[in-house]
Amino acid sequence: MKAIVLLSGGLDSSTTAAIAKSEGFDELYALTVNYGQRHLFELEAARRVGEAVGVKRHEFLNLDLACFGGSALTDPSIAVPHDRPADTMQDEIPDTYVPARNTIMLSLALAFAETVGAEDIFLGINHIDYSGYPDCRPEFLEAFETMANLATKASVEGRLKMKFHAPLLYLSKAQIVQRGMELGVDYSLTHTCYDPAEDGTSCGECDACRLRLEGFRQAGFTDPVPYLNGAKK
Repeated sequence: MKAIVLLSGGLDSSTTAAIAKSEGFDELYALTVNYGQRHLFELEAARRVGEAVGVKRHEFLNLDLACFGGSALTDPSIAVPHDRPADTMQDEIPDTYVPARNTIMLSLALAFAETVGAEDIFLGINHIDYSGYPDCRPEFLEAFETMANLATKASVEGRLKMKFHAPLLYLSKAQIVQRGMELGVDYSLTHTCYDPAEDGTSCGECDACRLRLEGFRQAGFTDPVPYLNGAKK
């Protein structure tokens, strides 16, 4: 079976790709977007993960959202938040939110799916352990699926019924790590940090690192990627 996987190279999307394959989607088409983020380490990670999963085709698309700015992930003049308490991460939308990013990426995945004849699209959004992003909510995904089946020729003609799969949506980060370990995901290939050192070493202090580290800790595993100042200890 065919499926599109949005593959960023991070922990969540890598686990999602493994889940898709475990559910019988043996013909995976990966889409990775260079949207003008601060660094390219996650793109390199996406390439490694795609090779490890054995995707049939992996498209790397350049789409410079940095020209709009408005996010700490695309505008170097905006600092990436560090050391935010976990219990406040969902209280406000942080500066790392990239305006309309998931809407844009899902639209691109939808175009890819219609082109290759796939009606299943997998993405690694999460509604439990997340940083307050509005486009990681189930109501967003439900609305987008409705739109997708109204907007594509293949759906209107009845050839495809677009379905969006977010298998991590209601899992904690610890549950995600546990599921990935069960599926044999090599997390040493992944990259999650928003604000890494020049050599790619994860900072251990941004929201993404803190959520990831806590997930590994709660799941009873050691995160295999390196961190500055031994943060994972």
